[in-house]
Amino acid sequence: MCSACLAASPANPGKRQPLWQQRQRSAQLLDVARKYPTFPIVLETVRECLQDVYDLPALKDIAASVERRELRIVQTTTQQPSPFAKSLLFGYVAQFLYEGDSPLAERRAAALALDSTLLNELLGRVELRELLDAKVIEATELELQRLAPDRRARGMEGVADLLRLLGPLTPEEVAARLEPVVGPVEIPVVEEAPVVGPVEIPHADIALATTHLSALLRANRAIRVNIGGAERYAAVEDAARLRDAIGVPLPMGVPLAFIEPVADPLGDLVSRYARTHGPFTSAEAAARLGLGVAVVGTALKRLAADGRVVEGEFRPHAAPAVQAASGWPSDETAVEDVETAQPLPAGPTQTHLPPPPPPANGATPKCSASSGVVRSQPCAPKWNR
Repeated sequence: MCSACLAASPANPGKRQPLWQQRQRSAQLLDVARKYPTFPIVLETVRECLQDVYDLPALKDIAASVERRELRIVQTTTQQPSPFAKSLLFGYVAQFLYEGDSPLAERRAAALALDSTLLNELLGRVELRELLDAKVIEATELELQRLAPDRRARGMEGVADLLRLLGPLTPEEVAARLEPVVGPVEIPVVEEAPVVGPVEIPHADIALATTHLSALLRANRAIRVNIGGAERYAAVEDAARLRDAIGVPLPMGVPLAFIEPVADPLGDLVSRYARTHGPFTSAEAAARLGLGVAVVGTALKRLAADGRVVEGEFRPHAAPAVQAASGWPSDETAVEDVETAQPLPAGPTQTHLPPPPPPANGATPKCSASSGVVRSQPCAPKWNR
């Protein structure tokens, strides 16, 4: 019904809209409409299903006849399936006919594409540690934490973005996320004269990070807070969240616009922690936020009920203590950050596959989508005229 409503009033009447985009917009419209049971689209969908698609009055007549014992239910064994069962059987065979021929990477991607909540209801606790690659998880965490070489910040504005996206940080943590300093350093070469060349330092100097943080403090764009006994710097936009969720005393001079109460301060902090980390335990999140494990666990359960995080065991080859704990990877790692217009990387789904051997006859091998890393973030298909 959502697709029909969107198709009835297209934004560009003279332009064709791809089917994948219609489904995406329909899902967004349904997310808004599901909060209102009397929404016209919801009512029309229920009416169409119960009256047009399914013959509900006939079903009620049959159920009433069975209740009055006018009809009797008899179990029988036939040589061939009924027309209804035959279509189900044919669909099942067609679905799994070539299951063994698919590559391992595609089978892992198909398993991760299933709804973990439904799997938990049907099969109990579902563990995904065998489907995820530890190296891919580590690489994704470095990207989310802005520790990867191509994700590091630059200058004072970059430090402001770090505080806003990652939360409160210490000067050492900010320095680790700044671009490395490149300068002329003498490199000794054996049996040759010294050569002057650029050498990258592992991370920027702490003094440089402190300079940028001090400039943000003077401009009232950052505040100095104490969380869990450690002094950190936070964006001024988080002042109300830190005060209401953690109980951090705010310094003087914070603008009134940033101290007004927010709807869910604890949920915002925990959600940001999940959005910028890979699989983690509630104890790790509680230690970072300076809160109790029970408090963070309650917030995570609320986020899980909203479909924003998933509970399970995700890290492969982990220690027994880590395996017994519950990992909470956030599905928000694939959400695009609106303010910076830079999409965050999606969560890892499978490992790299080794390249296929070259053909014996010298023909050019064909590449497939399964030869790389498949992300959980959907990509728009390409359209050809």
